[in-house]
Amino acid sequence: MRVIVVRHHAEDSAGFIADAFTARGAEVSTHQFPSDGPLPPVGSTDHIVMLGAIPSVYDDEHASWIEQELAWLRAADESGVPVLGICFGAQALCTAFGGRVVAADRKELGWTMIDSADEAMVPAGPWLEFHGDRCEPPAHATILASNEIGVQAFSVGRHLAVQFHPEVDAEQLGLWLAAGARSEVLQAGQDPDALHARTRAEEPAARARADRLVGTALRLAQTGQPASSSMRACSSAT
Repeated sequence: MRVIVVRHHAEDSAGFIADAFTARGAEVSTHQFPSDGPLPPVGSTDHIVMLGAIPSVYDDEHASWIEQELAWLRAADESGVPVLGICFGAQALCTAFGGRVVAADRKELGWTMIDSADEAMVPAGPWLEFHGDRCEPPAHATILASNEIGVQAFSVGRHLAVQFHPEVDAEQLGLWLAAGARSEVLQAGQDPDALHARTRAEEPAARARADRLVGTALRLAQTGQPASSSMRACSSAT
């Protein structure tokens, strides 16, 4: 199995998610877009992981490369290549398939529990959140998890989208903090050092949750449907 990770910043990596794919025998490669040039052909991979980004998917300033990514995701869908979208990646999946992304009522940052429709598919957490937008998935999506801010996980056909960051360990969070996120954490009224320490303490459990999430992504890739009949289709708004 070939897995392509699309990242948008040098300090990002697929972390625990890449480890979970590798443990299942996958060959994982990384492409930083747009700085590494055009996105690879969708036929060159068996699964795509799309990571977060600083811009919002509706940010006009970055529309040129964002539109290229959305077209690439649609091409992947047409070719039967499944996608695991994380944070911005989830918002890109939402937008590419007819949903909408809007600014959230407040920024969501830190380790957070969510309401899962089926914890065997998407554990309740805690998960690391670091975003200021919310997804309004297309009507044919299936909601897998949510909280008071909005949708936290959904599927569209064989694709899985999660608003939180299952990939991040303390080392990666440290890179984010050094790259400018420290001030963002402070503005949110939190202690960056305490957040970093909590992230390190969560690592063993976070790794296990990420592994379970990859298992869910692979099952969706095969069936195109959630395993549980308790999942619900999405309305046009959360």
